[in-house]
Amino acid sequence: MDSRPGVPQDRCDCFGQGRVSPPGAMTYFHTEIQDTSAPGWLRLLELIEEAVADGREEFRPLPELSPEERRQIVTLPPSIGRLTAVRTLVLYGSNLVRIPPEIGDMTNLEGFSPYTSRRLHWFPYEITRCGRLVNSTVSTRSIYGNYKYRPPFPQLLPPGDTAADLDGPAPARWDTTAARTCSVCTGPISATGPHQAWLSRAVATDVLPLLVNACSQACLDALPPGAKGYIPAPHRGGAIEQPPPR
Repeated sequence: MDSRPGVPQDRCDCFGQGRVSPPGAMTYFHTEIQDTSAPGWLRLLELIEEAVADGREEFRPLPELSPEERRQIVTLPPSIGRLTAVRTLVLYGSNLVRIPPEIGDMTNLEGFSPYTSRRLHWFPYEITRCGRLVNSTVSTRSIYGNYKYRPPFPQLLPPGDTAADLDGPAPARWDTTAARTCSVCTGPISATGPHQAWLSRAVATDVLPLLVNACSQACLDALPPGAKGYIPAPHRGGAIEQPPPR
């Protein structure tokens, strides 16, 4: 945690973002949980409602927040899925650690820029539903499996044996804000939790590490192959061999 006043981002030590990851290195999910009573969160909800009401085509919320309010935002609310008129989403320099699957409902999204959001290491598979998305600006050295440094992916676990809290999964276990709908077929997730996998795919102008929350192994088996030069099939991360860095 960075305690300097006026700093909108916390430090991230998940992996070296300027060097090749050493053999045997491990990574883990960020465990921060969004404070839904924080002024920054409440203001973000208001900004989304304003954008829905006026039908704007660009949504750039962070300049409307103070540095401390920006720092309070570690995810986006599910209501971003209502921004169906938005063509450009700008999250430059955010403190985000995750983005909810509802981004896939932004059906007119053409440009996505979370550049210098250095704690944002992965994206939901649902972003592939944004069929018009053609431009992206991502700090690629900050994402899992990037071609420059190949930082490892966190180890994913199989579904549990007991019922999970699908509306508020533990981030250290699932790192998702909710897990009720399959990333692949949109069907319901079992009460014991999702079948998870990593898949690196080209999204707009970047290859992104995508977290899949599926309802079954069959849906995982139906996923497309990974991008060329990356792990070719869906995987659970951890001690899995990646192609050498380029």
